[in-house]
This record gives sequence, structure tokens and C-alpha cells, in this order.
Amino acid sequence: MNNTHYITTELLEYETIEKILTQGYSIALSEDVQFRINRCREYLDKKMATHDEPVYGVNTGFGALHNHIIPDEDLSTLQENLVKSHACGTGDEVPSDIVRLMLLLKIQALSYGNSGVQLETVERLVDFFNHDILPVVYEYGSLGASGDLAPLAHMSLPLLGLGEVYDKGVKRHAEDVLQERGWKPISLKSKAGLALLNGTQFMSAYGVHLCLRVFKLSRLADIIGAISLDAFDGRIEPFNKHVQQIRPHKGQIKTAQRIRNILENSELINRPKQHVQDPYSFRCIPQVHGASKDSIDYVKYVFGKEINSVTDNPTIFPEEDLIISAGNFHGQPLALALDNLCIAIAELGNISERRTYQLLDGKRGLPPFLVANPGLNSGLMIPQYTAASMVSHNKQLATPASVDSIESSAGQEDHVSMGANAATKAFKVVNNLERILAIELYSATQALEFRRPVKSSPFIEGFVSQYREHVKFVENDKVMFTDIEASIRFLKEVKVDLPGEDTGRYEL
Repeated sequence: MNNTHYITTELLEYETIEKILTQGYSIALSEDVQFRINRCREYLDKKMATHDEPVYGVNTGFGALHNHIIPDEDLSTLQENLVKSHACGTGDEVPSDIVRLMLLLKIQALSYGNSGVQLETVERLVDFFNHDILPVVYEYGSLGASGDLAPLAHMSLPLLGLGEVYDKGVKRHAEDVLQERGWKPISLKSKAGLALLNGTQFMSAYGVHLCLRVFKLSRLADIIGAISLDAFDGRIEPFNKHVQQIRPHKGQIKTAQRIRNILENSELINRPKQHVQDPYSFRCIPQVHGASKDSIDYVKYVFGKEINSVTDNPTIFPEEDLIISAGNFHGQPLALALDNLCIAIAELGNISERRTYQLLDGKRGLPPFLVANPGLNSGLMIPQYTAASMVSHNKQLATPASVDSIESSAGQEDHVSMGANAATKAFKVVNNLERILAIELYSATQALEFRRPVKSSPFIEGFVSQYREHVKFVENDKVMFTDIEASIRFLKEVKVDLPGEDTGRYEL
């Protein structure tokens, strides 16, 4: 098996990214990419040797200092100063999974040969990725407009032998790691520092990471919602295909079909009902889960475009003899998508917690708080509190960041996207959703036991059987946080092969 992925100018897909990240792939630059990078660099060098006019970021200062002309002999120092001065991040360290994605996506963005960076710089980024040398990057510092300046500066510092890295999980000074491997610090040529710092790879890395997780969580939300519906003795009629056809939103149709497939041949769902209707958190699963699916599908589209784009500035077009200063670094498309993702995911958590609440309320023959001897035992009363606290936190985090802006760089950067804040908020919301769904699964499987000997569908019984290998039925009060943590781990690790559909891991 060839465990090398060659970076090309072809579309980088979600499936490819996950394969690279999870299956031990190394990466390498294709010959075409090497040619493109060298051609652009050679063009820029020749252009600057014969060009008397100032070119932003190449022989000028940056931002509000764009009118300051820099002498030729200082161009390398200009780029190094840019990286050093912009490494002003603070806050929590960015998770290593995100930093690896930042490296990969920056390499991809530079591979198109429109950035003017030298080949050895991109090759060193490849070395970092392949040797698991991950720069220490901090959460705060990007306004999501002139690129993710501070985070990408921290990512780039180790190229110069500065800053810190995690070397196979151990935090070390970058200078020591380079010396140990016999690597000399990169001497940045004109424009090279700006090519590294401009770009949206901080926001994009968060977005891709979250998409890969949310594809699975969306499917799990349907499965767990179906378990809750059956355990609650709910009705199948709201999932009838005719209902969906007269309101044909794609996500709604898909959700209803999936729930029907999951519950096929369930004794519980098919037995006569005493009640005419179910609460909205059950009856409206197609409408609510479906709306979130449609929003996530939009987010998937946006990041699919972004990770195959050139987002630094100025951009260089050797064949057209053009160097253009524009705004591809502006994160507005990503900020809007990430805010949309926050809201969509928060709503999946919101309706999940409502189903948990209904299961605990002592309705339809279920004991209060799903314990055989309530009073003496509190049962699953407090896990619902925990879910409720995260649901409310998600509501607060779902306040859009993209409607905010703040002036910077002496007014030169007078509108910013705040996409970086949207990204870090969305990361927290997705973490909370996973926990909320784990608590619903904990509650729904507990409720299902009180329906015995009547069985759910073969699919649900098989899924619950897998879960019971990790988390047992709660007979009496116990310390439950360990069960909740085990439930979260189960959701992370379980494979989701849905009945009646050929949905891949990169679909909702």
C-alpha cells in the first residue's frame, strides 16, 4: 500500500483529508506543484528586478503601512519581521488535530503557484507534517479578515527556528528541533512571509474538522432520536413519506426516510397506541433534524470550496503577467457558514435534550426518572440537568459572530469577518452536541428496558447491544459521570452503517 498522498492542484476532498489524517499518510508535492511554485517565484524575482513601481507586501510595509517603500536589501528582513511581529496569539492552545489540518491546508493553498513563496518553504511545511512537528498556535489573534494573521504567524515561526512546537507530543523549542534534525531555518524571500500569514487556514481547519465530525453526529442524532421515539412509545405516522412530499425539503425527506428504515419491524412502533399525538421533539424530528442537515450541507459546500482556493494577498498570475492586491483573505464566507453551523448544531442538541426530558417525566408507563424505585433513587434526574446546561450554553455560543466587525490597522482594515471567533465557538458547540446526544442515548436505552419483553427494531436492538458492552442498565443510584463519559467515547468510536441507504461517512 502506498501511504503517500501527493499534493496536486486537483480538488482536495473531505474523504482524502480524513484518510491522510487518520491512516498515517505522509504527503509530498507533485512535480506539477513544484513547477508551479518555482515558476511563480522566478516570475516574481524577475518582475521585481525590472519593476520600479511599489508592489504591496513585496517591497512595501503592511496594512496601514502600505505606502512605506522598503529597499531591496531589506526585503528578507521585512518578511521575517512580519512573522515575528504578528505572532501575538494568546488564550488556549489550538488542539493538535486542528494544527495538523492548518499545515495541510496551507500547503494545499500554496501549491497552486499564485503566492510567490519559495519551494523550500513549502517543503519544510511538508517536513513538519510528515514528522508530526506541530507548531504551538493560540486560540485568539485572528479577526478573520487579513487572513488568520496571528495563528498563521505562530504556525510559521518554527520555519525560522523560532517559537515552540510539539515534537511527537512533547513541547519543545523549535530551534532545538531543527538543529536535532539538521534543518537550517528558512530565509524568507520577498512576499514569502505574507504568503504564509495571509490566508484562511485557521478558520478552514476548524471548519473541515467540524464538518468531518458533524457528518457522523447528524446520523447519530437520527439513530438516537429513533431509539427515544420507540422507548417513548411514539407514533410512526409523522414520518410517512406523503407528509414529506408536500413539504419537500431535502433534509426533511432524508430524515423521515431514515427514521422509517431504522424502525422497520419494530414491535414497539407497530403496536396500538393510546395517544393521538407525540410532543414536537418526537413528532417534528424530520423538520428539525432535516433543517439542520440542509444548513450543514451548505457549510460542507463552503469549506469544500475554501480548502481548494488561494487566499493570500497579493496574488500572482505569471502567465498573465499580473500581480493583483485584492481581498481573497477575507473570511466572510467562512464566518457566515460557521455561524450557520453553530445554530444548526445547537438545534440538534436542543431537541435532543427535550426528548431526554420527556423520557424522564413519568409518562406513558415509564417510571419517573427512569428508575425502578423512584424516591429512594433519583435515577437519571441530573444527567438531564447536565444536558440542559450545555443546551443553554450552546444557545449563548450560537449568537452570530459574523454580524460583528471592528476597525483595525488604522482604518485600512475597516471591515472584518470575525470568522475565527465563529470557528472556536462552533468547536465548543459541536463538543457539547456530542455530550448531549450521549446523555439522550443513556436515557433512551434505559427507558427501552422498561418496555421489555417488547422489542424495538433489529437495527436498534443491535445498536443498543453494542452500547451495552460499554454502559449497563442502571438498577439503583450510582456515580453516573463515568457512564456519561463511556457514552461519549462510544459515540466517538461506533461505526454508523445505516439500514436501507448507502450513505458514506462524508454524508449527513
